[in-house]
Amino acid sequence: MISAGVPIDQQITLTQAGLDELQEELRVLTEEKLPAVIERIAIARDHGDLSENAEYHSARDEQQLLQARIDEIETILSKATVASNTTSHTTVGLGSTITIQKSGSKKAKTVTLVGEFEADPDTGKISNGSPLGKALAGKKKGDTVMVEAPAGEILYTIIAIK
Repeated sequence: MISAGVPIDQQITLTQAGLDELQEELRVLTEEKLPAVIERIAIARDHGDLSENAEYHSARDEQQLLQARIDEIETILSKATVASNTTSHTTVGLGSTITIQKSGSKKAKTVTLVGEFEADPDTGKISNGSPLGKALAGKKKGDTVMVEAPAGEILYTIIAIK
């Protein structure tokens, strides 16, 4: 899930996949989830006294959370530009999927370089503004990059670019 507090004057760069993901999330929120919550509010309202109606208050809280996320997505979309197709199989760019291997490790990992509003390290999507993202950008297969981490410098070798 793409998430962020969006500064008023910030331009946002997304991959096409990130834009599609946001548009689908907005559709689900506005066409499915929000109408269902509004219906729950109406049903709970019919139960009478709202001051002690837990169902009503729970549904109202959920409505506020959904509306906040809808507003956030709409703001992101209004400031978004889609990165030109910068993916290449020879040079790392926004949208590239990169297989890297940490120095001294036998295990490789695969990450995708995305804009900061798409970043989700748990799913392998790393921001082009992160230390690893900055180090990888513009590099080629076989290059070794150094990343400053709290525990010290980490070296990664680029195994493949898709």
